[in-house]
Amino acid sequence: MLNVIYEDNHLIAVHKPAGIPVQGDETGDTPLSDMVKEYIKYKYKKPGEVYLGVLHRLDRPVEGVVIFARTSKSAARMSEMFREKTITKTYWAIVEKKPPLPSGVLTDYIWKDKKANRSYCYKKEKKDSQWAQLTYKTLEEADGLYLLEVNPLTGRPHQIRAQLSHMGCIILGDTKYGSKLPLKDRSISLLARKIAFVHPVQNTQMVLDSFKPQGKWWKKFAVMLTK
Repeated sequence: MLNVIYEDNHLIAVHKPAGIPVQGDETGDTPLSDMVKEYIKYKYKKPGEVYLGVLHRLDRPVEGVVIFARTSKSAARMSEMFREKTITKTYWAIVEKKPPLPSGVLTDYIWKDKKANRSYCYKKEKKDSQWAQLTYKTLEEADGLYLLEVNPLTGRPHQIRAQLSHMGCIILGDTKYGSKLPLKDRSISLLARKIAFVHPVQNTQMVLDSFKPQGKWWKKFAVMLTK
């Protein structure tokens, strides 16, 4: 069942479950984009091919809000906003260690090993690396775990996962970046919690929240009961 957060004639936002790719990959698993196309085709009885613009992606083990464009006009305008960084993305992450400071800014150069599909952080620029920055703040502690709110200011491969791990705060379940506790569904405790932007056609301010994650680790935090 597709969990739709918002839809109009121009955009559709859904909650991506962990474990599903946004677009098709070498596994051949049905991607989220195909599920959304089927939903639109069935609901609106559209003949032929359904247009759907993929605007951004989440790593396969990550869940949360993903926006698609329903027209080429909105796709072009949204893509420009992503390029100009006028779209704000907020993530929640459960990490296994207390951050050195309650809040802060992380700035690194990220280099991705494409063969291993893993990113590495460096303090000095390395060949083929990209400058990366994010802000974080601690929301809550529960049973030795810490819930962080993260705002990436750049969009680099595995940026949040790599930068938090480099700080010593590995995301729970993220074995690729050092977690010793794999989760049963192979997800990681990273949620695309919120996305804010100006509607590309209506010119109104939009703030779209994800659904609440249902995993047992998330339920440890009191904030999950109020937001």
